[in-house]
Formats: sequence, structure tokens, C-alpha cells
Amino acid sequence: MNVKETEIKNLLLHHKQISVYGLSPDPQKASHYVPVYIREQGWDIVGTYPKVHDAGGFKIYESLRDIPLEYRKFVDVFRSSDRIPEVVDEILSAGGVEVMWLQLGISHPEAEARAEAAGIQVVSNRCLIIEHKKYFLT
Repeated sequence: MNVKETEIKNLLLHHKQISVYGLSPDPQKASHYVPVYIREQGWDIVGTYPKVHDAGGFKIYESLRDIPLEYRKFVDVFRSSDRIPEVVDEILSAGGVEVMWLQLGISHPEAEARAEAAGIQVVSNRCLIIEHKKYFLT
């Protein structure tokens, strides 16, 4: 993670459009209710998922490459840690990504280092809900 604790609030203020990598149609999963919460707080959210769905009213794309550039700048990732190298490959291939946010419990130091070397800001093992509440509701 190359983003300092003191930079997280500004990162969220600067990026009001977010793509959620792995936005699940299942409302019981964090990969669904976290994007719902963030959208309710004023962010504009789209997602990727292997099977296009309309759960939660989100626009879902089949791949990161299909997402419009303005949403691709901040990618919130819901994939297991062992899949992060593939996610970084896709992020680097798609281009335009400025921030890769790995949700709580997700990290892969080697893949994160590759993203950082490409100039991407990386946040790992952090939940958007927790960070939002910490910086915007206190």
C-alpha cells in the first residue's frame, strides 16, 4: 500500500466515480452492500462481474476495459488475494486506472508493487464503509 493514512480522505473526495471489480448481485455479500452504501453517500458507482446483472440498479460491465474511463480511474476490488495478480494484469491492460483499492482482508504485496511501479495509488486491506465513516461521519 503506497497511500498514507492521511491521504485516504482526499483520495475519496477527489474520486467521486468508482468502478467495483466483482460487484455481486447477492445483497448479502460485501461486494454488493459496500457499493450500495457508498452510492447512498453520494458516489457514482458502476461495476464489473462475470455475468452481467441489474441487481441494485448498478450498471454492470463484463470487463474493466468496457468501463468508461471516468469510472475506471478508481477501482475498488472484491477478489480473493490470490486473484490480485490477474486483476493487476487487467488493470494495466485496460489503462486509465489511478487508484486500486483492495477491500478489507485483500492484499498481495507482489501484485501491489507491480501496480505501484506503474504509477497507480494502492490501498489494501481497507473497507470503504469503515473509511467513509471514519473520515466523513465523525
